Amino acid sequence: MTFISMTTMRGRETGGLRIVMLAAALLLTLPVTAFAASAWVLDPAQSTLTYQSVKKNTIVETNTIRNISGLIEPDGTAFVSFDLNSVDTGVDLRNVRMRFLFFETFEYPTATVTVKVDPVAFADLPQKRRMVMPLPFTLSLHGIEKEMEAKVIVTMISDSVVSVASQVPVAVAVEDFGLLPAIEKLERAASVTNIVPTASVSFDFIFGTDVPSQPAPVQVAATAQAVGPIATDATKAEYTSEECANRFDVLSRTGAVYFRPGSARRDPASRPVLDSVLDAVTKCPSLKVQVSGHTDSDGSDTENQVLSERRAKSVREYIVHAGVSADRVAAVGYGESRPIVPNDTAKNKSLNRRIEFSATGTAN
Repeated sequence: MTFISMTTMRGRETGGLRIVMLAAALLLTLPVTAFAASAWVLDPAQSTLTYQSVKKNTIVETNTIRNISGLIEPDGTAFVSFDLNSVDTGVDLRNVRMRFLFFETFEYPTATVTVKVDPVAFADLPQKRRMVMPLPFTLSLHGIEKEMEAKVIVTMISDSVVSVASQVPVAVAVEDFGLLPAIEKLERAASVTNIVPTASVSFDFIFGTDVPSQPAPVQVAATAQAVGPIATDATKAEYTSEECANRFDVLSRTGAVYFRPGSARRDPASRPVLDSVLDAVTKCPSLKVQVSGHTDSDGSDTENQVLSERRAKSVREYIVHAGVSADRVAAVGYGESRPIVPNDTAKNKSLNRRIEFSATGTAN
C-alpha cells in the first residue's frame, strides 16, 4: 500500500515543492504525496490493495483489503493503516479463515506502514508528472516490524490528486512475520496443500487534499475486484445463519483457547479469541451453542474425560458471565475420544487439545 504527501507552493507563494511518499501494503506498502501545509489523505473509495497467494503450487487466489486509512503530515511523516478484518476474498467462509486463521485479527486487527521521505527526491514531480523510484518503508504485521522496499510509480493527476502505484508486486514472506503456523491452519481448514508462503502485493492508491474523513462503507456483493470501504463484523448487529456457522467453525480451528497444564483455568491469552466467540454468540441470537472440550491421549481416559468437561464448562462460564442467556450455551467434554490427528507427536497432541464451538439448535 502506499501513502504520499506532497506540498507545493508556487506562483506568488514562497518556497518550493514538498513531497512525501508512504508505501504500504498489507503485505506491502507504497508512497504518498502532499501539497502545501496541509496533510494529504488516502482516498479509500478510489484506491485498491490486493495480494495474491498460490495453493497446490499452481492455483492463484486474489484477495483485497477493503478498509484503508492514511495520512501524510506536512513534515514528511506518512502513516497508513489496514483493517485486516476487511479482507475480501469473495466468499464469507474464506474471508473468516483469512481473518481468524491467517491474520489472527482477534489479536492483530491491523497492519501499518510508516515512511519518512526526503522531499528533495520529488522536487521534479510537478514538471515530470510521473516518477519511478524505490521506496523504503516499515511494515508492521502480526506484531512484527520489518524494513522493506517497494518500487513505486508516482503520478500527479492534478495539483490536488496524486496516484501511487506498485510498478511490480511486492513479495512478502510470511515467515518474516511469524505466520508459517497460520499457513498450516489454512491448509487444514481448507483441505488444501502446498500454499506458497509468500504473498505478492499490488496497489493503486489515490491521495488528495479533499478526501472525506469518514467515507461510508460500500455495501456490494463481495468480489475480489471490489473497491472501497466495506462493513465489517464490528458494524453488524446480527449475522446470517451462514455467517454464524462459518464463524463457529473457523473459531474452533484457531487453537487460541489456552489453559494451564492439566487444569481448567483459562490463560489470560485466551481472551482475544473468546471475545470473538462471544461476538458470534451474541450476533446469532436465534441459535443455541455448544462448547466442546477435547484432550490429547496423555493420562488416563477418565482423567481426560473430566478435564475436557471442566474446560468446556470454563469457557461456557466466560460466555454466560458476559451476559448470554445460560440456556443458550451448553458444555460437553469428549476427552481423548475424538482426535483430529494421531497423538504421536507433541505438535499433534497440541492440535488435539482444543475447544470447539457449534450451533446445536434454535433458541426458544
